[in-house]
Amino acid sequence: MNCPLCDYSNSPSLYHQDNRRRYHQCLRCQLVFVDPLYLPASNVEKAEYELHQNSSHDEGYIRFLDKLLSPLSLYFEPNMDVLDFGCGPGPVLGELMAKKGMNVKLYDPFFAHYPENLDQGYDIITCTEAIEHFHTPSIEWQCWLNILKPKGILGIMTKRVIDKQRFASWHYKNDPTHVSFFSEATFRYLALRDGFSVEFPTNDVVLMKKL
Repeated sequence: MNCPLCDYSNSPSLYHQDNRRRYHQCLRCQLVFVDPLYLPASNVEKAEYELHQNSSHDEGYIRFLDKLLSPLSLYFEPNMDVLDFGCGPGPVLGELMAKKGMNVKLYDPFFAHYPENLDQGYDIITCTEAIEHFHTPSIEWQCWLNILKPKGILGIMTKRVIDKQRFASWHYKNDPTHVSFFSEATFRYLALRDGFSVEFPTNDVVLMKKL
């Protein structure tokens, strides 16, 4: 079984097992991932995502997005090209960034399937509460590497793995569509391998600048 992020071929270690699923950890990049036997079908995923009622009128959701938007906006310059990747059925973050003068485009495999938006370069790529859904995150990561401009910024929001003990009681892992779990070590591995600086402004946010 190869790691779905870094393709490391050595057998991953068993990280956790419960009555729902089995989880492994890559010994190289430290990604924790669901055993392929438990990956959800695309129709199950879409049905789950359609339950998300995200709205630009929801002040609580806007405060949630501000955990990423606030530190990311320090890098904004007028008319930057921004891609909101995995925007979901309600692309609120894209709307907020457009209001700040960004040229925003959207991509989501279920709700904004515009492959032409993956054919240009971007100054900033955001991915808010989506990376944990990627079955083979190496695919999306390589896509981002291909379209992120030099000095570009990746802004990612996802809850991070801390340790095995906390993972065992972590509600975040129980969502059947959450299948890839990143830690600080995973992001630092990617940064070192692919030439990024990395910072962690909050517990759920990572900003990676292409060097």
